[in-house]
Amino acid sequence: MKKPKHHIFVCASFRMSGAPQGVCNKKGAGSLIQYLEGELSDRGMDDVAVSMTGCLKLCDKGPVMIVYPENHWYGPVDESAIDAILDAIADGGVAEKYCISE
Repeated sequence: MKKPKHHIFVCASFRMSGAPQGVCNKKGAGSLIQYLEGELSDRGMDDVAVSMTGCLKLCDKGPVMIVYPENHWYGPVDESAIDAILDAIADGGVAEKYCISE
């Protein structure tokens, strides 16, 4: 496997005990990850890796996604946001509407 050009981290609200608890999990982060993986495949974006994370401590903005190496934080994320974010990645830009600016 080659090194990915982008890495997307999706908050899955896992805490120290390993149990998903927070807002991101309760708002369907798991199904969003499935949607994200499907969109990446459909778009042929095989240079993008996806990982679930522990709690990112931005529960009021959840579900939250981070795109590296750009360090763009997005939230709240839904399927429409994922589409816009993937479009922005493909265009080398930022999905401003969903950007977390704190």
